[in-house]
Amino acid sequence: MKAVAVAVIVVLVQFIAEPAQAITCGQVDAALAPCVPYLTQGGEPGAACCSGVKNLKRMAATTDDRRTACNCVKAAANRYTNLKDDAAQALASKCGVAMDVPVSKTINCDTISY
Repeated sequence: MKAVAVAVIVVLVQFIAEPAQAITCGQVDAALAPCVPYLTQGGEPGAACCSGVKNLKRMAATTDDRRTACNCVKAAANRYTNLKDDAAQALASKCGVAMDVPVSKTINCDTISY
């Protein structure tokens, strides 16, 4: 019985001590993929887009996560030559989200500290 209790404690300690998974560009791309039509054509972002923006905000909880997400968003934005800067700048507010990760082709993501 003691061996089982010790094993359970070891597993719990490893689970608690293991750092949270860092955000990946795959997660960022998946979250913002529904926003591509809005970002390239304008108009209004759809519900799936805004849900993705909200999920991105939730996933980018730390400064390091926000910087990583920023670099991912910047790389994705640069893949779309027809990205509308005004739509990109308005995305978070149109979705009702105070976003810590700007959608920009030119931002210096190292300056994100909040």
